[in-house]
Amino acid sequence: MGGGAVGGQARRRRGGPRGSRLAAAPGPHPRWTAGETEAGVDLCGHPLSRCRPGGAMKVLLLTGLGALFFAYYWDDNFNPASLQGARVLLTGASAGVGEELAYHYARLGSHLVLTAHTEALLQKVVGNCRKLGAPKVFYIAADMASPEVNFLSYVQLTSLALPSLTDSRGSLVVVSSLLGRVPTSFSSPYSAAKFALDGFFGSLRRELDVQDVNVAITMCVLGLRDRAEAAEGVRGVTRARAAPGPKAALAVIRGGATRASGVFYPWRFRLLCLLRGWLPRPRAWFIRQELNVTAAPAAA
Repeated sequence: MGGGAVGGQARRRRGGPRGSRLAAAPGPHPRWTAGETEAGVDLCGHPLSRCRPGGAMKVLLLTGLGALFFAYYWDDNFNPASLQGARVLLTGASAGVGEELAYHYARLGSHLVLTAHTEALLQKVVGNCRKLGAPKVFYIAADMASPEVNFLSYVQLTSLALPSLTDSRGSLVVVSSLLGRVPTSFSSPYSAAKFALDGFFGSLRRELDVQDVNVAITMCVLGLRDRAEAAEGVRGVTRARAAPGPKAALAVIRGGATRASGVFYPWRFRLLCLLRGWLPRPRAWFIRQELNVTAAPAAA
């Protein structure tokens, strides 16, 4: 092997203490001291068996947290002017984060088509968008309230819009929920619909990549919305606080404009989604910390 010291007799340092060596002792195999194994050595010659698992886990955890912090504060090159004159179709635009999205896009000068199931509320949002500067605003009253209809409407709208998006190299921004990544108690129908959304658009993204189609898909994982229906649906069940609509909507717009693959708001939801892979079945006592429920009394 190259390097005269390896595999040959080591020379002593001049003036150094007797027995000091520049390289390994001769012989076909390295010599190990008691308690060491032949798992390998590091660059300094220290056996890897001396590494502590606890220390390695701390380093891994700190590295992961540092990466999340870096990703959250990294400049995403969002240019608001890029949305001036853009054509945007928004579903569920009569309340909550959908309404806030409409107002943000109107301020940025986008052309809007708004859909929701309550026409009176939708007309009010249309009027506000015009006052905020939207060049053109149209609306379509459609019922997408139930989880099944909600999922199927996403699929149908995507199928109809995909040819146009392919020609214009557009993007799909899907507002989902943490319940589409992490199952939660007392939300089976809603959680199932959101998991279906995640699976459908995740599969579609891969198909577009394979076919080299330049249509971006941004999956937005949001928390509890600050809207009356959402708050009423979980009243007395969860202790979780609702996320502010304007800030969540702005995070969605930034992610869609920069063609990001995913948006997490609040940002800690990214960490929760990672933890779900490590703890697929959390203990019941841990789940109850976020719920206003108690364990059933034991049978006598």
